[in-house]
Amino acid sequence: MQNRWRRTISSPGNEEYRFSGGYFGIHFMHIDTHQHFWFYNPSEYAWIDDSMAVLRRDFLPADLKPELERAGFPGTVLVQVRQTLEETRWMLDLAAEHPFVAGVVGWVDLRSENLREQLEIFATNPKFVGVRHIVQSEPDEEFLLRPEFLRGVSLLSAFGLAYDLLIYHRHLPVSIEFARKVPQLRIALNHLAKPAIRDHILHPWAENIRELAKCPNVYCKLSGHVSEADWHKWKPEDITPYLDVALESFGPDRLMIGSDWPVSTLAASYARSMDVVKNYLEKSPGEVREKVLGGNALRFYRLPIAASESSAKHASRKE
Repeated sequence: MQNRWRRTISSPGNEEYRFSGGYFGIHFMHIDTHQHFWFYNPSEYAWIDDSMAVLRRDFLPADLKPELERAGFPGTVLVQVRQTLEETRWMLDLAAEHPFVAGVVGWVDLRSENLREQLEIFATNPKFVGVRHIVQSEPDEEFLLRPEFLRGVSLLSAFGLAYDLLIYHRHLPVSIEFARKVPQLRIALNHLAKPAIRDHILHPWAENIRELAKCPNVYCKLSGHVSEADWHKWKPEDITPYLDVALESFGPDRLMIGSDWPVSTLAASYARSMDVVKNYLEKSPGEVREKVLGGNALRFYRLPIAASESSAKHASRKE
């Protein structure tokens, strides 16, 4: 019988997820926690402007799988792009067809009066692990604090779901207040809140990140950094100061690697974009590397992956 995650409650409101055979060890399946698929349609992907013309095509599992195999990432978390229930259903269908998709962060209408009914349907699928709303595109700078939105995200915890937070760095002060209002909600900050890497501006982003990280329910994805840098001239050294702040603030237990593929291809190949974080971690202890490269994702998203499967896939990469 395969070991799987087991939910344990040591005290009210204090939950842990362990493998049924005990705590997981040092080596985990490596997980890319942030990638997308789409059938390109100009009306539905109007955000892809002329400067991003290389993204104006379909990006599907057959395109990504060889990249994952070469880079040593046998699992991914597939994240929504369109804010439709139709896309969420489509992503779950893809996850059923392609085992490397370990989890799906979809979209539901968090402000809907029928939200519970939507969640009851999707949450029956073990690969539905979280929800994202494209907050960065909302005209209201304080959208996260709207009562109807807070009511909706607060319901996610009851279904064991996480929330992916997509914002620009200017939204960080409001996001800090948001995270404090929903302490039981697991939150994954996407793309380091998109700091101004291209312009080498570290402040006040760094101070806001440190404050947000004081909320223990918030994790951070080390993703999307290459597309926030100069697409044609960036160097790993341009990104290092931002990774330093993230590691100092969140520590090794609340960081997760992600590619943001295919958006990342604006600035780098899949392997090169992932190597930024992998190489950055080279001087860290092995346990730290394994947490950031996979262990934290398994725990944060509660991915339905067997312990034996994770160990076997890691072992196969070592051969």
